[in-house]
Amino acid sequence: MNNKIVKLALILFAVSAAVALCLGLVNGITAERIKAIAHEKLAAAMNAVLPADDYQPVDYTGGDVLVDSIYKAGDKGYVVQCTVSGSQGSITMLTGVAADGTVTGISVLESGETPGLGAIAASSSEKGETWRAQFPGISSAAVTKDGGQIQAISGATITSRAICTGVTAAQNAVKTVG
Repeated sequence: MNNKIVKLALILFAVSAAVALCLGLVNGITAERIKAIAHEKLAAAMNAVLPADDYQPVDYTGGDVLVDSIYKAGDKGYVVQCTVSGSQGSITMLTGVAADGTVTGISVLESGETPGLGAIAASSSEKGETWRAQFPGISSAAVTKDGGQIQAISGATITSRAICTGVTAAQNAVKTVG
């Protein structure tokens, strides 16, 4: 009986080691490609919120924990990456902020919001595009329920408020670097 347990344990260990080795090899092979795709996705999103020839990282020393990174978009302004809390988890987004402080556009990079409701903020659907189109040109982001001019996504006020919070954080961060 004792030998059976040892034998089963050794077999389980050998199978686990083989699977771990395979996963490690696959990760090693695909890591660079995954990193390149993530970089391409970020570059395309930055270009969508504030088109520029070049985006240079800026050292952000402000204290806002929502701000992940800031990029200078030539003399056109800045692109700010923020992570805010939505109704179902974190929302990672980009906000383009023009040199005059107005928003040039927003893009949601990652979101775990409810499909059909909060997920519309990140969607490439007509609803998503129309909702995000409210942001360019504004100097202050707040939903209409809070006295602002952004119409909340129906059934997703928490997500809408979260995006507005990210936009405000981005605008405030740009004031400290620009």
